[in-house]
Amino acid sequence: MAELTNLEEKLAEVTGLAMAAEAAGGRVTKLTEEQDPGLVSTLQKMAKEAAETAQRCEQVAGTFEGKKTAILEEAREVKKKAADMMSTYLDKDADALDGFEFLTMAEAAEVGHWSVLKTMNDSAGNSEVKQLVEWALPIQERHFQEVLHGSRKLAAEEDPNEKA
Repeated sequence: MAELTNLEEKLAEVTGLAMAAEAAGGRVTKLTEEQDPGLVSTLQKMAKEAAETAQRCEQVAGTFEGKKTAILEEAREVKKKAADMMSTYLDKDADALDGFEFLTMAEAAEVGHWSVLKTMNDSAGNSEVKQLVEWALPIQERHFQEVLHGSRKLAAEEDPNEKA
């Protein structure tokens, strides 16, 4: 297995998080379907964008000579860790608000990882990574704002004095 540079490792991480985001969107959609159809359409759009992000990441991984397999293997490990966190956080009693709160954490993490990749690439100067970050970071920032809005919307519908 090829040894990855810090930049390649960070690319693997954002790839894995994008893969996980697609699955998380599906899980939270199921929790939200009956409560808020408008939020469901937002989640569906986010899941499509996550799939496209993962695909674009894979294409960029292929530009690192002899490293694509190692990058994608690391990405799958990150996806698995994220899936484990999701299954712990969203247990059988989870509701739509729990789902959106989880997504708020996950999307904040994605924004952070993409920002770190951008900073690393500012030094590395890889043009493919630069183009990928310029495309993906604004989408991740929007996703964070959308799930934060969804969390707040669902929270506003809750009775704060009702027993949990």
